[in-house]
Amino acid sequence: MTKKTKIRQTGCPVAFGLDIFGDRWTLLVIREIMLRGKRTYSEFMEMEEEIATNILIDRLKALEAEGLVNKTRDPENRRSFLYALTKKGRDLAPILLEIIIWSGAHDARSFALTDVLEKIEADRDGFEHELRSE
Repeated sequence: MTKKTKIRQTGCPVAFGLDIFGDRWTLLVIREIMLRGKRTYSEFMEMEEEIATNILIDRLKALEAEGLVNKTRDPENRRSFLYALTKKGRDLAPILLEIIIWSGAHDARSFALTDVLEKIEADRDGFEHELRSE
């Protein structure tokens, strides 16, 4: 008898999505690439949320395994790698935008960041198109 994993045991599309990108750190790594243009391990380590090295390594490997991120050698530093979203990863843009819009409507903290929300409100289609472009 083979051991079944809990991941993707149902055909539910919500469960499928959450299995792939449904934890805090995965979406924050995607945010860093998509919205902030970060591409290297050391750049990800500069996130204000202070991700632990072992978690970052795990999330980058998982994103690559799921086909959301491509990992290539940095031509300027052969000891480093560059990470970029694939089309599948860029297709998460509308989800990230909806999370930002929802947070903007419900996060009343005085220090809540609103710069991206303002860009979305000014030209959502253009902003989303920019995020989905290679």
